Amino acid sequence: MISLKFPDGSARDFESGVTGRDVAESIAKSLAKKAVAVELDGKLHDLAAPIKGDAAIRIITREDPQALELIRHDAAHVMAEAVQELYPGTQVTIGPVIDNGFYYDFAREEPFTPDDLPKIEAKMHEIIKRDSPFSCEVMERAAAKKLFAGMGEDYKIELIDAIPEGDDIKIYSQREWFDLCRGPHMTSTGKVGKGFKLLKIAGAYWRGDSNNPMLQRIYGTAWASEEDLKAYLHQLEEAEKRDHRRLGREMDLFHFQEEAPGAVFWHAKGWALFQALIGYMRRRQNAWGYVEVNSPDMMERTLWEQSGHWEKFAENMYIAETPDDRVFCCKPMNCPGHVQIFKNGLKSYRDLPLRIAEFGKVHRYEPSGALHGLLRVRHFTQDDAHIFCTEDQITEECVKLNEQMLSIYRDFGFTDVRIKFSDRPAKRVGSDTVWDKAEAALKRAVEAAGLSYELNPGEGAFYGPKLEYVLRDAIGREWQCGTIQVDLNMPERLGAFYIGSDGEKTVPVMIHRAMFGSLERFTGILIEHHAGHLPLWLAPTQAIVATIVSDADAYAETVLERLRAAGLRAEADIRNEKINYKVREHSVAKIPVLLVVGKREAEEGTVSVRRLGSQGQEVMTLDAAVKMLVDEAVPPDLRSAAEKAA
Repeated sequence: MISLKFPDGSARDFESGVTGRDVAESIAKSLAKKAVAVELDGKLHDLAAPIKGDAAIRIITREDPQALELIRHDAAHVMAEAVQELYPGTQVTIGPVIDNGFYYDFAREEPFTPDDLPKIEAKMHEIIKRDSPFSCEVMERAAAKKLFAGMGEDYKIELIDAIPEGDDIKIYSQREWFDLCRGPHMTSTGKVGKGFKLLKIAGAYWRGDSNNPMLQRIYGTAWASEEDLKAYLHQLEEAEKRDHRRLGREMDLFHFQEEAPGAVFWHAKGWALFQALIGYMRRRQNAWGYVEVNSPDMMERTLWEQSGHWEKFAENMYIAETPDDRVFCCKPMNCPGHVQIFKNGLKSYRDLPLRIAEFGKVHRYEPSGALHGLLRVRHFTQDDAHIFCTEDQITEECVKLNEQMLSIYRDFGFTDVRIKFSDRPAKRVGSDTVWDKAEAALKRAVEAAGLSYELNPGEGAFYGPKLEYVLRDAIGREWQCGTIQVDLNMPERLGAFYIGSDGEKTVPVMIHRAMFGSLERFTGILIEHHAGHLPLWLAPTQAIVATIVSDADAYAETVLERLRAAGLRAEADIRNEKINYKVREHSVAKIPVLLVVGKREAEEGTVSVRRLGSQGQEVMTLDAAVKMLVDEAVPPDLRSAAEKAA
């Protein structure tokens, strides 16, 4: 007999080998009818799989959030069957679930075209309507290889060879069609439903290796309902409109080129935005008691060996060897440099906490296929800081950091923030005892701050556990930005210490902290969140003075001088073009405010104010317009400070 524990805390005994379907039927016939899978000790299994040991059990219905992964997995198999029905001779390789959908890689001599996607979708609907049951068979390795060899499925034979000895070779069938798969699956193809769509075709090397054959990848998305699908497709449309790469061109902010892959060429307007972010963060950090430092971009390999980066991170580091046979590395992180600054000069417990900040440029080799505008680059700037403190100060410092982090995100328009707790990864430095201590300290801080969080197992940094701050943007996408990490490993590895109250050398705790994270990435997120309509205080060009007639040129220069004297980032457009043309052009460039001047405005000392996204305009005196814009352009941190002072 085995004991199965249910979500309500109750437990029942069953014969060993009972299936999830049997268990569901023992509860209610209606539940068995709705069930599509079973969860045992947190892991999904086929509903028909025998249960052979004690476990915590949960019956999964199609409405369960856990079923979404299964819907996408089944949709991938349905797509593969549809492709092979439509295009005989096509080989199927792998087809995993990914964020928001799935893909399958195919080997086919003739390339797929976008016109093929509707045909494949139509065939998928046919297969789903057949409602073919999924079944699983465990085969002998040799028999499975012979089966696929007879079908000309060479890639499947290679996949079978890669399965470790002792692991089951599973074949999942949906009536006549079958594939090699680990599973699990729902009960039948009909459970996929109608909430799916094929999105695009791309090339992909077999196993991601450019030395291997190029395959054809078809991407799709699948959801629990057609309503969810419609919402997601709308989000994709909105995301395309907000793509920071397109807006970056239209707003003349930055560009990329092949001679410097993954590195940003900032234009004057983009650099103004970048510096506005740094200026904001610098003011906040100064108010919170940080000192700003700068550490070298390149340091000798021995330092990275001591810190643990060489062992855990070398494949992502840029390395150079000098004529005197010394090996140097471009820094992928700022932390080892900050430890060197801490070590320079004797420190006492009275000096702690010591908060060190740097807008440090770091360099990490990312695969070329992973690069994505500002969101994934190889050279980027971090708003990096490290707090050196005692163990007794961890909780207080982390609570402060959380308050600071959330206030920053509010200032930039992000009010929906989730927190993930990432614990020790498999690839790490330090003993389990040290990790136990660090994780416990960070959890105490989270609880003291009254935060709710979700566990993100195994995703901590190699030197310590971390909190990840995930922002939800205007169209519902999530972005991981800030982090807080408690590190009891690196300071000791690099020989850092302070003199404790007992007069003894003591290793400090090192709290790693980034709030924007990568400034390049945060800039891209901001552009997409606001669809380029940046708040006035952040806009690279805050106002354009545009003339209607050449008679107003001299007055336009006067208006421009007034705006610039007031500290506003302004330009004049006195080209011999129609005003409607100028308005359209500056609207595309997302200029927040146009001050339109003609002969009447020049005579009366007024301006006609047009706002981005608005059809109307407001005529006001130049003095009133300048005052209004100056008030609007005050950064939120300075506005808050002024309000508190008042």
